[in-house]
Amino acid sequence: MGFKLEQSVIASSSESPKQDVLDNILKKEISLFGNFYGSKKKESFYSELAVLLKAGIHLREALDLIRENQKKDKLRQFYSSMLEQLDSGYSFAEILSKRNEFTEYEQYSVQIGEESGNLIKITEELGRYFAQKNEQRRNLMNALTYPMIILGTAILVVVFMLRMVVPMFEDIFKQNGVELPSITVWIISASNFIKDFGWILLLGLITLIVLRKPIFNKPGIKGKKDAYLLRLPFIGEFIRTIYLAQFTQTVALLTASKVPMLNSIQMVKRMIAFEPLQKALNSMEQKIVSGSSLHESIKGTKLFDNRMISLIKVAEETNQTEYIFDKLSLQYQQEVQQKSKMLSTVMEPIIIVVIGFFVGVILVSMYLPMFRLSSVLGG
Repeated sequence: MGFKLEQSVIASSSESPKQDVLDNILKKEISLFGNFYGSKKKESFYSELAVLLKAGIHLREALDLIRENQKKDKLRQFYSSMLEQLDSGYSFAEILSKRNEFTEYEQYSVQIGEESGNLIKITEELGRYFAQKNEQRRNLMNALTYPMIILGTAILVVVFMLRMVVPMFEDIFKQNGVELPSITVWIISASNFIKDFGWILLLGLITLIVLRKPIFNKPGIKGKKDAYLLRLPFIGEFIRTIYLAQFTQTVALLTASKVPMLNSIQMVKRMIAFEPLQKALNSMEQKIVSGSSLHESIKGTKLFDNRMISLIKVAEETNQTEYIFDKLSLQYQQEVQQKSKMLSTVMEPIIIVVIGFFVGVILVSMYLPMFRLSSVLGG
């Protein structure tokens, strides 16, 4: 069965046009905000399906029950079309393979589950996989949401001061002919820049937000962006841990599905669209093909730490690859939770201090000429 899977994976990789389409599909699945049938819906689908199958309900009846429980017509139609294909004689794995919403990993996992009679276990693992993936996303959002709200509010305060407060002081200084210090001249220039080009900057920001995916998903830009993110203090280590958690979790589930390690590396490479990880996996793939062991192929890659290398070596020596990767995944997920809290705690005071500095500079630059103005009025 493992040989059959390996043959199918290699055969699919040899057809470059179909593979390009598949890569695009997989990259669409691993997106920041999800899509019509994203990770949240998949978590619910696989978890419910596992419970129903475990209760002894046939696959068709289970899908029908899931369909009836949907409130949205679009999801009802989605599951109805799956039922129609199931009635037409297609297997569950073939149904998934015909739909862009499901990844290659899901298709082969379900295929193995059907062939081996372990579909219940496979659906449970898939439900757990997407639950953990959603938890990682929530940790990331929780870590960044509050600091971003503080940052956005503080930026609005600074812009308001530059746009409304500074021009009032500028008029007073001009009317009284006060000689301005350099810092005041700079702040007034910044105020005039906001006044003249503020709408252009705002329009550019909105355009960047709207077009962020097509812009940042270009290969050259995406690679530079991902590499830059890893170099950021605090944030870089947090992002690295998130992708290590995803990598170890995916390999653990693929190993549990009896997918050969080389094929697992190839599938993970297509499932996780993070440039530094993909480069590391490319290097691993080449070393494994040339005869190196898994732990030797990881050496020399900055993305992976010594703990992972040591445990993978133990896993290979004891033939406990699935168990070790599962434990590594849990450890990295715990680190993600801890670092998300720490990141939020650290970023808040840093943002407050930085914004307080800018507000202080603006106030000082406006009050310095006031002392000279008082001497002019007094004279």
